[in-house]
Amino acid sequence: MHVSGPTSKMSVTMQQGNTVNGDTTDSLAVDYYSDILCVWAWIAQRRNEELLAEWKDRIVLRHHFVNVFGNTADKIGVRWSDRGGYEGFGEHVVSSAAPYESAPVRPDIWRSVRPTTSANAHTILKAVELNNGPDRASDFALVLRRSFFVDNADVGRLEVLYGLAQAHEIAVRPLQASIASGEAIAALMQDYHRCQELGIKGSPSWILNEGRQVLFGNVGYRVLNANIAELMKHPGQEASWC
Repeated sequence: MHVSGPTSKMSVTMQQGNTVNGDTTDSLAVDYYSDILCVWAWIAQRRNEELLAEWKDRIVLRHHFVNVFGNTADKIGVRWSDRGGYEGFGEHVVSSAAPYESAPVRPDIWRSVRPTTSANAHTILKAVELNNGPDRASDFALVLRRSFFVDNADVGRLEVLYGLAQAHEIAVRPLQASIASGEAIAALMQDYHRCQELGIKGSPSWILNEGRQVLFGNVGYRVLNANIAELMKHPGQEASWC
């Protein structure tokens, strides 16, 4: 786990519009950045679900993507060449996920199926968000993660991604139109650019307190929950700067 200091710009805001017993309440928007092929984001899925179950409509988890596995031939094939390459990286992924029952990983991960990039999956998810809304995109992201880590699907291939969309009753033609027009890739590039602005180092990352805090990596639920609880107690608190 890594917690960074002040970065830049906004990332957590209070959004109006929910009602409780007839009264308007504010929701805390938390920006969450991940790569679809990152095992730590697969592990973090359960923690995000617990946060949403705990805080319900009081928080909004806004999903974004960070470029970690954009070129797996370089990230794994080259950078892991002295540690066993794809086989060694696969063993690392299996051992990392082993303590977490909620994040099953098949033992042959990254051996027979090696997605060349996460960018196609990220682009498809942006197209789903544009056409079907952020909640549907979040649900489909979970489908893609499970399809890779459990079912050994090559989620780097467009035909596989379209097939999964169709299997989960997401119309494919609107997705293809959003990709052909450039809208989906433009939305993805906005995420990638925002990562650079915020100084995000990897996946998963939770951005809190208007960009002043970055919770990065294998962050436990209690740490995440404590940070959100503190912001809920002092939603209007402003930082002091030297």
